[in-house]
Parts: sequence; structure tokens; C-alpha cells
Amino acid sequence: MNISPETLRFIREHAEADVRALALQAHKYPDVDMPVAIAQIAGRRRAAGKIPSWAALEGIGYPAHLSLEQCSSERTARYKASLLSGGNRLVDLTGGFGVDCAFLASRFDSATYVERQPELCALAAHNFHVLGLTHIRVVQGDGTDYLRNMELADVIFADPARRDRHGGRVVSLKDADPDVTCIESLLVAKARRVLLKLSPMLDLSQALRELNRVHEVHIVSVDNECKELLLLLADDAPPAEIPVRAVNLTAEGEQSLVFTREEEQRCEGRYAPSVGTFLYEPNASLLKGGAYRLLTERYPVAKLHPNSHLYTSEEPVRDFPGRSFRVTGQCGFGKKE
Repeated sequence: MNISPETLRFIREHAEADVRALALQAHKYPDVDMPVAIAQIAGRRRAAGKIPSWAALEGIGYPAHLSLEQCSSERTARYKASLLSGGNRLVDLTGGFGVDCAFLASRFDSATYVERQPELCALAAHNFHVLGLTHIRVVQGDGTDYLRNMELADVIFADPARRDRHGGRVVSLKDADPDVTCIESLLVAKARRVLLKLSPMLDLSQALRELNRVHEVHIVSVDNECKELLLLLADDAPPAEIPVRAVNLTAEGEQSLVFTREEEQRCEGRYAPSVGTFLYEPNASLLKGGAYRLLTERYPVAKLHPNSHLYTSEEPVRDFPGRSFRVTGQCGFGKKE
């Protein structure tokens, strides 16, 4: 990342300034590359909440708004790293801003970051150096082409692009780039484990129909907002019932529940005749995963109705994975009430 000393000084001195006001004052600073300065100031500000350990470092470079918007947060990147036991070699086929690669690579002896866009490659190489991640090799190129010719790795990571050429969002596996349904067999042939990061809007049932080597599903929310759908693939036969881990990362800790979709189908569920003293709403990951009736087996709660995802109890359930309320009154939907 090539930024002049004058521009770097300006960035440091105006780190807390209003970037819109700075843009109007560009004529006052002829030696400063104002577009670059504004991009870095705004990027660091956005990163402060999303990637705090990076934002706290002097010298980290930031990309255009879209790449920063699409990258993982530090909390979800650390979660993904916790799923991997480490090993000799990691390959990230869809490098992007490099957040996931950086956190995953910390568990491996060597790593390769692959990205098409030369400006992101240059930025990633710079940031990896600042972070002391000298064991990551940056490769500019197409991830699928690299996959075909690469040597075996312990883990392959891929985060298929979820926007079309017009910038619109796509939620189907076949519409993402790369289309992992076409290269699944090659992915699992080239690595012991494959970790896919997918859109939280993706239909999980459809994804499991389209992929044949899924061994685990992780649905990750942060502060009750569903952020990522993670699939772990391997070349050996998947289990008859694929475990789904619904996790909600909060400031207080981690809400987590492991279940299978078959368990949910077998469960009849318990229903309450009326609203009790306490009311519960499952977290976003559980709602995404479809663990509805099963919650009445795992926790001392009852469902209000087959078509409602609210639960109730007379005594408080402290560890319920979601939001809890004390009921202070009830009324119907009639205008008088």
C-alpha cells in the first residue's frame, strides 16, 4: 500500500474528523491524496466496531466500502478459527479483505490467500505484514483455477461472492461465485476439510440437497442477528443425521445448541394451554435452523401454538437460548382491549 508521508500524517491527525467536511476542504491540502485519506479514515472508523484488534493497529490499510461491508467481523472470524484443529497448510480461495484468512491462518504453519482483484491482493499483503503473519502467501488469480492445480492442503476455506455483476444480492448456491455445487468433489479431493461461508439468507434445506459431503452445519449470529451459515465438508461419507450448531455470540458469552433436523422432525413438542409467567423468543440462529418443537424437550418450556415460535413457563429458565420476558399483562386484539 503506497501512501505518501503527507497523506499518512493527515490520516493520523484527522482520525476523528467528519469525512464529509474533509472532502470539501481538499483544496486546503494540495499535498494530501484526499480520496485515499478519506477512505482510510472512514474504513478505520467502521473497522473499530467490526475488527477492533485491527483498528487498534497503526498501519492497517482499508479497502473500498463494499469489501469492508462484506468481510467477516472479528467475532465470527475467531469462531470459524475455533472450528479447525490447525495443521500444516490452509488455502483461502476467496481472499477478499483477508480478515478470515488472517484469523484462520494463525492455526496453520503456512497459508495461501487467493484473490482476483490486484488492489485487494496488495492491501492484504500489506496488512499481513503489519499483523506479523509472514507465513501467508498472497496469490493473485482465480480461486477455481488455483484449486485445480494446487497441492493437497489440510483445510480449504471459501466464501463465494454473493452479489451479481449488477451489485444485487444472490442467495442461491448456484448463483454465487464460485458455484460450489460444481466444484464440491474437487474441493474435498484437495483438502481434508473444507469450510464454506455462505449467506445467512440461504435456504439450508436446499443447500443440503445440492451438496453431498456436508458433515456439520454452523449457524452463527452476533447479538441476535444472523450473520453466517457455515458448512464443513469432507471426502468421507457424511453422518446419517448432520449436526446443526446454532450459536449466538453475545457480549455476555455464547448461546449454543446442537441438534439435527431429524430430531426436530421426530419431536412432537409440548404446547401450553395459556401464557405463563415468563415468555421466551429463541435466538436468530435457532429460528434459522428450525429448532422449534425440540426446544420443549431440551428446556422446561411449552410452545404457545404450532405456528408461533414463542414459548412460555411458570418458572424462569435462566439458560434459554434467546430472549426472556416476564409477562405483566395480557389482552386480545379487539379494539376495546
